[in-house]
Amino acid sequence: MTRTYTRFLLPALLLFVVGLLAGARFGGLFRGPDSLEQLRKLEDAYMLIDRKYVEDVPAEKLVERAIEAMLDELDPHSSYISADLVPRVQEGYRGTFGGIGIWFESPPDDTARVTSIIPDGPSEEVGLQPGDLIVAVDDSVVVGLISTGIQDLIKGEVGTNVRLTILRRGVPEAFDVTIRRGRIPLFSIDASYMIDATTGYVRIGRFAMTTHTEFRDELAELKKNGMKRLVLDLRDNPGGIKQTAVLVADELLPEGKTIVFTKSRNESEEETDVSRPGGLFETGPVIVLVNENTASGSEIVSGALQDHDRALIVGRRTFGKGLVQRPFELRDGSVLQLTVSKYYMPSGRLIQTPYEDGNIEAYYESKRGDLRAATYSPTEYLEHIPDSLRFSTSAGRTVFGGGGVMPDIVVPPDSLAPINHRIVGAVVSRSLDAIYARQWFLEREPGIRTEWTDRRAEFRESFSFDDASMDGFWKYLAENDIVISDDTSGTDGQFRYTREEQRAVDSVLRTVLKARIAQRLYRSEAWFPIFNRIDPMVQAALEQWAGAEALAVSTRPGR
Repeated sequence: MTRTYTRFLLPALLLFVVGLLAGARFGGLFRGPDSLEQLRKLEDAYMLIDRKYVEDVPAEKLVERAIEAMLDELDPHSSYISADLVPRVQEGYRGTFGGIGIWFESPPDDTARVTSIIPDGPSEEVGLQPGDLIVAVDDSVVVGLISTGIQDLIKGEVGTNVRLTILRRGVPEAFDVTIRRGRIPLFSIDASYMIDATTGYVRIGRFAMTTHTEFRDELAELKKNGMKRLVLDLRDNPGGIKQTAVLVADELLPEGKTIVFTKSRNESEEETDVSRPGGLFETGPVIVLVNENTASGSEIVSGALQDHDRALIVGRRTFGKGLVQRPFELRDGSVLQLTVSKYYMPSGRLIQTPYEDGNIEAYYESKRGDLRAATYSPTEYLEHIPDSLRFSTSAGRTVFGGGGVMPDIVVPPDSLAPINHRIVGAVVSRSLDAIYARQWFLEREPGIRTEWTDRRAEFRESFSFDDASMDGFWKYLAENDIVISDDTSGTDGQFRYTREEQRAVDSVLRTVLKARIAQRLYRSEAWFPIFNRIDPMVQAALEQWAGAEALAVSTRPGR
């Protein structure tokens, strides 16, 4: 089972940017005579194979397979990066890189899954989505292929095309998407705007080198525009540089509060991060949005704010990654990305999902089961958590360890909400909204840009997808087998829906199309101010300000 350069690539790769590579030298690393004896045994086996085996075996192959086998017996997040891949990893985090603009994970012996889409990249333009499974690249099947092999197929000269075969939940058959490779911009703040006269919104997509500076700039601008309370959106944030996440949390906490601490069998790997004076938003109400893809550094932020009763956490239970990896450079330039410690929230809880060393499949299966229970049966889920995994916040509220950050307010998917209607699912799952919006926009260039480019706020408030355009959209859907008819039996692969269903989702689809047009006019961050108006989790959060205000009052200085 190969574990080379897989699973949660972003946190691992970003460490390269800050130059944390520590050259491992073997002298003094052994903890006792037994360790040295076992190394000699391994050396004996290698020498026998090298000298006596019937055929010649490349030494590099033997050693790398031995390293991979050792890692397979460890935790789910330690990994190995071969020397020839290290320069490419470093290059990818110097501001831009050539590719299609996705993050993905490639579990051993499984299908690669898109974890997030880089804003304004080629994949976003063609409607690729988080959760999509990559079955093939051009004519090469990639099921079971390690992530670096998939990257080799996806990457290419800027301006050339690559064809991905995609499996998507809700779509019965695989389909092809052709993407034009480009220079991929790397941003960490996806969106920042005022929801209303006093409510600011910031969405952080990942924690990179510049995130803290970006966050301070955005907070300062929002405060200048009247922000008194903040929605911090960490959904689908896979983490990144730990210290950057700490600095973001620091901006929201008063002085002297523990943000996170690490424990290790090596004292040199243990540290405690404590908030400093001068945070930009230490007292106003805060709501943090999280979901099952909120991981690592974003769990540090949400967990620390929850433990200090500084923010109300809303959404769904987070991923549960509390292991810290450090990259060690080996003598040939390859890198061992090794778990060296575990991080703990201020209350003392560990949010890492339990795992059995060497059993990766069971680890991910357990995650999926727990996430389902925490989302759809939260009361029952919490009742079964043992007392040993129950902790107290600064104000005495109960929080939980043993697997992610459990929100204060759980927002499960609402199957009856118009946004979750089967028509919307059929449209979005096939990216028909993005494709139609692109065609609609191109037919109206350059006039639509001339009309709206300098009127962003007015576009958000007054633009509407008119009836004629919607009629064209429904005709386009019919051409793609989504048919509105009184006869709902369906034939030849068509999906038929009633006119009553059409009326139920018309407003939602108008909003989605408007958000798509806004993306083309003002970059991808323009999606959020429009779509958030129908985003069930955002709307549910905006009803929770009384709870957030109570927490803010309880944590203000002097109380």
